[in-house]
Amino acid sequence: MEHTPKGLRLHIGLFGRRNVGKSSLLNAITRQQVSIVSEQAGTTTDPVEKPMELLPLGPVLFIDTAGIDDVGSLGELRVRRTRQVFDRTDVGVIVSEADGWGAFEDQLLAELSSRSLPIIVVFNKVDLARPNGETLARLVSEKIPVVSTCAIADTGMLDLRQALLDAAPTEFINNPTILGDLVGPGELAVLVVPIDKEAPKGRLIVPQVQSIRDLLDGDAYCLVVKERELRDALDRLKRPPKLVVTDSQVFLKVAADTPREIKLTSFSILFARFKGDLVQQVLGTLAVERLKPGDRILIAESCAHHPIAEDIGRVKIPRWLTQYVGGKLEITTIQGHDFPDDLASYGLVIHCGACMMNRREMLTRLLRCRRAGVPITNYGLVIAYSLGIFERALEPFPAALEVYLEHKKSVG
Repeated sequence: MEHTPKGLRLHIGLFGRRNVGKSSLLNAITRQQVSIVSEQAGTTTDPVEKPMELLPLGPVLFIDTAGIDDVGSLGELRVRRTRQVFDRTDVGVIVSEADGWGAFEDQLLAELSSRSLPIIVVFNKVDLARPNGETLARLVSEKIPVVSTCAIADTGMLDLRQALLDAAPTEFINNPTILGDLVGPGELAVLVVPIDKEAPKGRLIVPQVQSIRDLLDGDAYCLVVKERELRDALDRLKRPPKLVVTDSQVFLKVAADTPREIKLTSFSILFARFKGDLVQQVLGTLAVERLKPGDRILIAESCAHHPIAEDIGRVKIPRWLTQYVGGKLEITTIQGHDFPDDLASYGLVIHCGACMMNRREMLTRLLRCRRAGVPITNYGLVIAYSLGIFERALEPFPAALEVYLEHKKSVG
């Protein structure tokens, strides 16, 4: 994602007086020394740009601006360059010391509001003071999100990430690709679609339909087969496909019938990336190794379908997990938009592909799990892990595979 063009990144501008901690805030949220931090006011002279992958949001460009209250001839130049940032900001972040809000910050708020930009107010250095109650009440009444931070202590960073996620324009949140980037124009993907009791009569399920459309939008070819016809279909091709995608429930058979040199994954894993943060869910899958009989597991389904006898979330995954752990687990299943306020008692959250949710809702759930310190994974990931084909299922996703291999190496 570091190679994503600037024009395709969400531009997040940090604005405020000199020495309110904008640079420290940027360093804290990026976990890198991007901007020079000094007690001397006005250390940042020109806007500092930092392209990064801000999980779970995606590719962003942070712009750390010079203090816009600067004075003198050099200060005027800094202010002019900072004001240019307004023109390319998608989300404006006003940074103020906790007790430092005044007419100047109101001017910044008015400038950003006049451009109809999403705005977040960050009161920094809350270790030294608290925000004024009247100011807080006014911002809340104007529906301006407020976050309290202490950048040097890394306090409030998850709250800031959540605020950025909530403020990001819908078209940015909901604009990733499902698999077109993994296949490429002029290349072929084979989609393995079982026709079983859970397949809607006369139609395909949402992830399958959306995957077909995504391939067509990317000028790629698409071949759809049932699992019984896969081997024959591959034999008939003059050149191998770039990718085979299967329903997770027939993962093992499809893996056996797909030559090892052809990359393989599942619809559910594709949607773990499409709707959320694949790396976080890969790490969450590894928590299966720490489960023991009696642990509480939350299984979350985004749709409210009527479960059948061999339902994947209510029957098959619990059965596989019980066999893997070697004892009974306490499993709770939820549907639709329900999601517990208190997640702390769960040892693992297993989520469906979230095809019936927008990406913002799924990303919010991931952040809530992260804040609670509870691992979260996905149907396809946990199935692949329990079947011993986890590494192969991650091969189409180099970053996620690297995370897994590093973990595997670290535990010997």
